[in-house]
Amino acid sequence: MRRSPPVRPKVPVIRNPQSAIRNLVVALLALSGCETAESFTAKTAFSGARAMEYVRTQLDFGPRIPGSEGHRRTGDWIVAQMRTRADTVIEQRFSHVNAAGDTLPMRNILARIKPAATQRVLYVAHWDTRPTSDRASNPADRALPVPGANDGASGVALLMAVADVLRATPPEWGVDLLFVDGEDYGDFAAGRDVLIGAKYFTQHLPAPDYRPLFGVVWDMIGDANLGIYQEGHSVRRAPEIVSRVWQTAADLGYSGYFVPRVGESITDDHLPLLDAGLRVIDVIDIDFPAHHTPLDTIDKVSERSLQIVGDVAVKLLQ
Repeated sequence: MRRSPPVRPKVPVIRNPQSAIRNLVVALLALSGCETAESFTAKTAFSGARAMEYVRTQLDFGPRIPGSEGHRRTGDWIVAQMRTRADTVIEQRFSHVNAAGDTLPMRNILARIKPAATQRVLYVAHWDTRPTSDRASNPADRALPVPGANDGASGVALLMAVADVLRATPPEWGVDLLFVDGEDYGDFAAGRDVLIGAKYFTQHLPAPDYRPLFGVVWDMIGDANLGIYQEGHSVRRAPEIVSRVWQTAADLGYSGYFVPRVGESITDDHLPLLDAGLRVIDVIDIDFPAHHTPLDTIDKVSERSLQIVGDVAVKLLQ
């Protein structure tokens, strides 16, 4: 994913006044909210602890770069796990020729609960990881792959833990859990080799008239310093879905984490879906210092953050 306009390099907070102000707002809202470190309790059957284990499993496979062994093993694992949780699992396997002329094996994974239901909700996360750490502060590290603990694994873990809840308590309507490939592969500035799986999905929908009631892309939602602002494109193009999500978070006492303010506009998987007429927004904590660096590791992900966002994701389905 990418900020729009182009991202600026990450710098320490003391040298980034906008980030410092944003962190202060998040801290003040958290302090004024219903939850503190001492009083925090889960609000739904979602298990942040289980989601954290799903993050660890993905990291054990290594970087999930399209065409790599870690990518193949992770995809197989997602398919196997979702077959035990969903009614139907569809693999959209396809090839993508990148800018260098290399052919990359890709697959989207669509896990469907109550596939015959006409009223549906769509949840999306990307499961690939970036091949280079282009935002690393040390130039020598920029050729390293991104581990993708938060940027990739946290969203997948969220969807999988949501599926655990739905297996135990089936929803009243249909739910589609879409794991898209190739979101983070290429050059965002040039719009090349990015959002690959989301674009493919819009061209190969489950049905020609497929129109979920609403949808959410969950991305980078495990950040231990959680502060999710309303993403700009989402506010402009699907404001009613933004209102639904942020009101649900407020009802749960989570306004200190789902900050009721408009933030940056992000190039992410929701854009091709919106372009295809699907009412899908982006829930993303973009202010993540380890973004697109080798430091996006398990210690940057918080079980509590996963629990908070997971509670919102489950409550939306109730």
